Amino acid sequence: MDEAKKQQWIKTVQDFTAMTGIYLPDDVEAQLHHLAEVEKIENAKTMYNCMLEDISLAKKLHRPLCQDTGVLQYFVEVGTKFPYLDEIEDVIVTAARKATLETPLRPNVVEPLAEHNTGDNTGYGAPYIEYELVPGGTDLRLRMYMAGGGCSLPGRSKVLMPLEGVEGIKKFVYQTILDWGANACPPLCLGIGLGTCAATSAMLSKKALLRPIGTHSKYEKVAKLEDEIRDGLNSLGIAPLGFGGSNTVLSVNIEAAAHHPATLGVGITTGCWATRRGEMIIHEDLSFEILSHKKSLEV
Repeated sequence: MDEAKKQQWIKTVQDFTAMTGIYLPDDVEAQLHHLAEVEKIENAKTMYNCMLEDISLAKKLHRPLCQDTGVLQYFVEVGTKFPYLDEIEDVIVTAARKATLETPLRPNVVEPLAEHNTGDNTGYGAPYIEYELVPGGTDLRLRMYMAGGGCSLPGRSKVLMPLEGVEGIKKFVYQTILDWGANACPPLCLGIGLGTCAATSAMLSKKALLRPIGTHSKYEKVAKLEDEIRDGLNSLGIAPLGFGGSNTVLSVNIEAAAHHPATLGVGITTGCWATRRGEMIIHEDLSFEILSHKKSLEV
C-alpha cells in the first residue's frame, strides 16, 4: 500500500490506543457516575469521588488515568474483502510502539521468565492480537483492551463436572471474586465464559468483558444468570477499592457456547473500575468511526 496511507492508518490506531488509556469508554464512566450517586456509605462515596477526580484530571491533563496501562491487547474482526489484510499486524505493532513512547504509556512487556523489559510494549508476542474473519465484509472492527496487573489477578478458568450446573458456576465466580476481587480495584467489570474446556471458556470471558455495560446475552437463561450473578456479587459489599460499599461490580457479562455433556467450562476475566477498552470501525478507504468514546471525544 502507499506509504503515506499506511502512516495515516498507523496514526489512527496510535491515537485510538492513546485515547483508550486516557479516557474511559462512555458506558463505564456513566456507570461510575451512577454508582457514586446512589451510594449511601460514606467511605464508598469518598472512594468514588477519588475515581471521578482522577477521570477529570486525566481529561484535563491528557494523561493516562492509571499508571498501569497494562499489556496492550487488540481484537480484530476483519472482512475478507478488506483491502489491506497483509498490513494489519505491522500497523498495530507500530502503532502500539508509538503510542507507548509518545503518549506515554508505561512499558509493561517483559520477556517470559527472564523478565527483561522491552521498553516499548512490543516483542515476545506483544501486543497480543486476536483475529476473526468476516466472510464478504469490507470493514475492520478493532477493539483494544489494556490488561493491567491488578485486574488480571482474578483471572481463572476451570472445567466443572456438568452436574454442578448453574450453582457450580455461581460458586466458582463468587469464590474467585471473594478471594481476589479487592486486588483488582473494584467495582469490577466482569466477563464470564461458559463452554467445554478451559481455553475456550477463558477466551469467551474476554469477549464478554469487551461487551458494553447494559448489554445482555442473546440466550434468555444466560441473560438471567448475568443479573443473578451481578446481584450476588454486589451483596458481598467489597467495593469500591475494597473499602466496602453497595456495589462490587459495574457489570456482569456472559458469553456462552455449547459444551460437551461431560464437562462444563467456566472462565473469568475482570476489568477494574478503570476498565480501559475501546472499539472502532475502520472502513476500506481507511476512514473510521470511534464507537466506544463518543462523549469523550466531545471534550
